[in-house]
Amino acid sequence: MTGEDSFESFVRARSDRLLRLAWLITGDWDDSRDSVQDALEAVLPRWPGLSATDRLDAYVRRCVVNACLDTTRRRGRSRPVAEPALLPSAPVGDDPASAVANADEAWRLCRGLPPVQRTAVVLRFYDDLSFADIGAALGCPEATARSHVHRAIAALRSRLDVGSTTEGRTREGSAKEGSAKEGNPKEGNSNG
Repeated sequence: MTGEDSFESFVRARSDRLLRLAWLITGDWDDSRDSVQDALEAVLPRWPGLSATDRLDAYVRRCVVNACLDTTRRRGRSRPVAEPALLPSAPVGDDPASAVANADEAWRLCRGLPPVQRTAVVLRFYDDLSFADIGAALGCPEATARSHVHRAIAALRSRLDVGSTTEGRTREGSAKEGSAKEGNPKEGNSNG
């Protein structure tokens, strides 16, 4: 088998996973396809020397991560709307609507993270990588990778706390308004 044949079989075997990884980082299918293509285009000239190494997957993953981060930097702060039809389906549980709402909320919160933190979270929880492997993929020390994941989780928790506090206030406010309109007996309404 020639070098080109092995590269083509490598791409066929891993392209779907690389594309999903890129989409989770960029949030846009077009950008993710471009990022994966750019990464694989950069790998091809080096393929003969790389194909014999045992860290080939890690090298290609790092190329994809770098291409995705370059894309998000070029794109700037614009945030495309996720394509809901292409999101993974929610697991079936007691209340499917609740599971979908939770997945949508998690995705929305992750989209608000800075690109490097979002990438670290994706690599940790989607690709199930160790902190050392995340550091290798991001080109930083393991401690920095831990810091990125820790800060991302802290930011997600604080956003969840703010959202639930705001939601609770909205519910309380609606309940107070409703009882005032209906004539709450505690407030001395003499209709009853």
